[in-house]
Amino acid sequence: MLSGSPAEFVGGAWVNDLMRRVALIYNPASGQRPGRRAKQIADVKAVFEGAGVAVTVIATDAPDSAGRLAQQAIRDGCDTILACGGDGTVHEALQGMVGSAAAGDNAAALGVIPMGTANALATDLGLPASSRKAAQMLLTATPERISVGRVFFTGTDGETRSRYFVVAAGIGVDGLFFSRLDSRLKQRFGYLAYLIEALKLAYSHTFPLFSASFIETAGGVARAEKVSQVLAVRISNFGGLVHRLVPGAALGNGHLDVIAFKTSSRWRYVRFMVAVWFRRHVYSRTIELVECSAMECSELYGSGVRTFVEADGELLGTLPVRIEVVPQALTLLIPQKTRRSA
Repeated sequence: MLSGSPAEFVGGAWVNDLMRRVALIYNPASGQRPGRRAKQIADVKAVFEGAGVAVTVIATDAPDSAGRLAQQAIRDGCDTILACGGDGTVHEALQGMVGSAAAGDNAAALGVIPMGTANALATDLGLPASSRKAAQMLLTATPERISVGRVFFTGTDGETRSRYFVVAAGIGVDGLFFSRLDSRLKQRFGYLAYLIEALKLAYSHTFPLFSASFIETAGGVARAEKVSQVLAVRISNFGGLVHRLVPGAALGNGHLDVIAFKTSSRWRYVRFMVAVWFRRHVYSRTIELVECSAMECSELYGSGVRTFVEADGELLGTLPVRIEVVPQALTLLIPQKTRRSA
């Protein structure tokens, strides 16, 4: 982990002395109002240039291109990559920054400017919804090494693939939710599209079971369960209705905090989620919180069901799946306010 480096007064503002050249990566086609997105990018650019930081603005040119563009920006000399968007944009950029040639204390840092429908990582970091204010907070943010999750899954071509994640990875109804989410409705209606699809699934889904094997951190013992949903969580504050789903989860943890739903009861799901919304949820033998170092999931023999997998809100593929933690794999900009309250 990088220690808090001193900030210095440059160009009329305090700025982290490791930040000299920043790349702003954004998706020009996302969001409900593209014109507003352009203004937000201009505002962020002005904040950093006003502090004497060189800025390169980079628009994504294809799905999943943010990771490739981040790698190129680092090769071109950028010391900081700012993912300007929601958790999906952060997820894409992350793929190009974990395990890159830039490693150790001099690795390029990833920062987040929240501009998406879902901004769970930004919420957990304490970043405001205002793009300008978020940029001002990141000027003095501290680059810290954090661990990330890694999920190995089966792609649409039947091959095993992997993706890194920083917010959460879900298997079961969570993955099905993102497989059904209409991108056009999401762009048009924003967060309301999430609520509509969640209600539809709560009414119609049968919550079929699959097998999950956990290697628990306490003693390193493996145990298997039949579950209808697992959610491997890396942050404590999702914001919105979900808010603090797993209070003990944190980016600094070297383990996975996994919620295991060992039930097919629609009523138990609904009751748990209502409790989460009112911040009164507790874990039990039926809906259990498991602290583990790794997890593997597979279909039950003869089930004939396709179980979907998502990470950071992005649909990946289907079972079988393995999820683990990659220690100290990413340099992330942590706002000073967040560091003091941690």
